[in-house]
Amino acid sequence: MLRSKSGIDAMYSVEAGEAFELDFVVIAVNKASIADVCAEWAVRGYPVLCETPAGVSLEKLCMLWDLHERGNARISVCEQYHRYPEIAAGLLAISQGRIGTPSSAYLSLCHDYHAASVLRRMLGTKGEAFSIRAAVIKSPVVETDSRYGPITDGRMSERERVRAYIEYESGKNAVYDFSGVQYHSFLRTRHLLLRCDRGEWNDRSLLYLDGEGRPRAGQLRMSVPDRYRELETPELREFLRAERLSLGMENIQDEFAMATMLFDMREYIEGGDPPYPLREALDDAYFWLLLQEALRRPWEEVRSGRMSWME
Repeated sequence: MLRSKSGIDAMYSVEAGEAFELDFVVIAVNKASIADVCAEWAVRGYPVLCETPAGVSLEKLCMLWDLHERGNARISVCEQYHRYPEIAAGLLAISQGRIGTPSSAYLSLCHDYHAASVLRRMLGTKGEAFSIRAAVIKSPVVETDSRYGPITDGRMSERERVRAYIEYESGKNAVYDFSGVQYHSFLRTRHLLLRCDRGEWNDRSLLYLDGEGRPRAGQLRMSVPDRYRELETPELREFLRAERLSLGMENIQDEFAMATMLFDMREYIEGGDPPYPLREALDDAYFWLLLQEALRRPWEEVRSGRMSWME
């Protein structure tokens, strides 16, 4: 049926799948099964690109790392948010030193493990221990949008928002502030703010000092890296040219980010770097687990420990 509708072959057994002489395997199953299915195909010798999160327990995370280290399993994770053109433009400005050294961040953009990944890149806190305090806050909002289209009947719902305060061992800190309604709402937007010693990154704008120490303001310019030029579409090109100060986070960015992950698997298969290091993906999932623990103990401090995959 799938073949007749889409032109894509479908099979219902491992043996049938292996008959295709696969280059790599994409794992897209429910959260609870991701680690086990990933391990099943990795043990068979296939490079794997798996969904997020890499695992739903410390046991699963350690199992994947052990497979990677002891079994030489090639496992990457499809963590895509830092590849959104809007986010990548800001991260590029940081790497170029345009706004100086990061010290604090506010992120109301994406949930859980995705947020952990973006915050790490914004603040430059790779490998750092951290503590977290968090709680759930509820508030009413009119529903206006959904996965299936706009909602116009004026229905009201009470939505949960997670607010967390994170402190890293370097002294840097972050506020995580997110509600699922932000993914589908015309009334709840998404935001980020990074404060540095020589400026700020605020959504799609920069405040910074020029070479002579004079304050400047400008809009981040989005572009497609030369490496991914063949993935650019007319729709993406039109989006990149848009003049706007607010974050859009449109689906076209997600599609492009995912495509770059698949594109980079070729290099990984041939012995290069993974599209997203397993070590970082495990850190992301570990952050999510600690956040869940913090929410069970509102506003109490929860500290990270030293895990086997940490540098």
